Amino acid sequence: MKETIVVDSISKRYQLGQFQGDTMFREALMQFFRAPFSRSQQPTLWALKDISFRVKAGEVVGIIGRNGAGKSTLLKVLSRITYPTTGSIQVSGRIASLLEVGTGFHEELTGRENIYLNGSIMGMKKKEIDRKLPEIVAFAAVEKFLDTPIKRYSSGMRMRLGFAVAAHLDPDILLVDEVLAVGDAQFQKKCLETMSDLRTSGRTVLFVSHNMAAVEHLCQRTLWIDSGRVRQDGPTSEVIQAYMATFATAQHGGGSLAHVASRTGNGEARFTRVEFLNAAGQSLNYIPAGGHLIIRLHFQAYTTIRDVRVGLELFTHMGIRLAATNNWATGYYVPVMEPGESSMDLEIDFLNIMPGRYYLSLWLGPFEDTQDMLQNAVIMDVEPTDYFKTGRGIERRFGLVFFPSRWKSDQLRSEPEHHGLGSTQEIEVAAGG
Repeated sequence: MKETIVVDSISKRYQLGQFQGDTMFREALMQFFRAPFSRSQQPTLWALKDISFRVKAGEVVGIIGRNGAGKSTLLKVLSRITYPTTGSIQVSGRIASLLEVGTGFHEELTGRENIYLNGSIMGMKKKEIDRKLPEIVAFAAVEKFLDTPIKRYSSGMRMRLGFAVAAHLDPDILLVDEVLAVGDAQFQKKCLETMSDLRTSGRTVLFVSHNMAAVEHLCQRTLWIDSGRVRQDGPTSEVIQAYMATFATAQHGGGSLAHVASRTGNGEARFTRVEFLNAAGQSLNYIPAGGHLIIRLHFQAYTTIRDVRVGLELFTHMGIRLAATNNWATGYYVPVMEPGESSMDLEIDFLNIMPGRYYLSLWLGPFEDTQDMLQNAVIMDVEPTDYFKTGRGIERRFGLVFFPSRWKSDQLRSEPEHHGLGSTQEIEVAAGG
């Protein structure tokens, strides 16, 4: 089958602190005459290093890896938003890309005008776009706002319209970066179905996602990018298994984080330790499903930090984000953190997740300048408990989350052996039990 993408030993280097773009030429020239040799002293970052692979027409290829591994940079190089420092790329066919929310949209133009603008850029004629317009509008569900400027769209509307435009304007190659991170479950389902349809019609799709379940469902082949290099390229199930195995090095059940290597941020502050505590502030030997949990995060600041944000994300073993929270979103404000050791508690009144293994990602700092970020750095094993006092426990087979449920009927009676329940007509039972 015809190869639509041929990537041969590409690398991408960024000069940190270097002026970007032609609009800054005068400033860059002035800087050169002030200090003609200072550029060579600036640090560099290799976002990609010696990457090679080939993709055939009709393949849907997953791209996975930790934050900062180079996945998004790779798609930007393939879509010609930026160019590789070394190596070569051959692409056959028309490319459509959805790399960030609203990428390719003109803020002042309406949704309708942006659809025609994107189609024209892709080389389509007006009649072709006219024919596709109803499908795009229906998919994006923006009928009422079609003639509203894009700048007034929410992030979800932008993402829906962006994906609809990219997928419905007959691209030969579709590049998608974290499209499932925005939007509701129905939109995510439509995206997956559309990408699956593109595969059956012979189109090529490169799909970047942290959602391992979606990657495994959609892609037969997956690339694992690690520190700018291809760590593994092969059948999706094998690559995901190898990738997830690296999380086994995460700290188990709390403990020191000082020596975790897979972290990013400017280093002005670092997480040093995490603890799991009960309501009385005592260390937990195990974390009970449905229990009260305090997650205590310790960190060390090396300079004065203002507007401190501390965040936590909870993922399943398949990389599905179950929850995310931070002190700012919940209404707590930390104006200044002085140098030294500090800690912050996240108190969870009711841990309504099923027994199983979960991973915690942590970040510290204001959103625009993160001091420390650890992805899947802490393993959290949640154990079964007899929350409903029935002797049956809360089991993994009940799903991902559970909730205290109350069944009501004149026909219901408590079972005689469960004396703790009483004989009322209102009986609590495990959800799904």
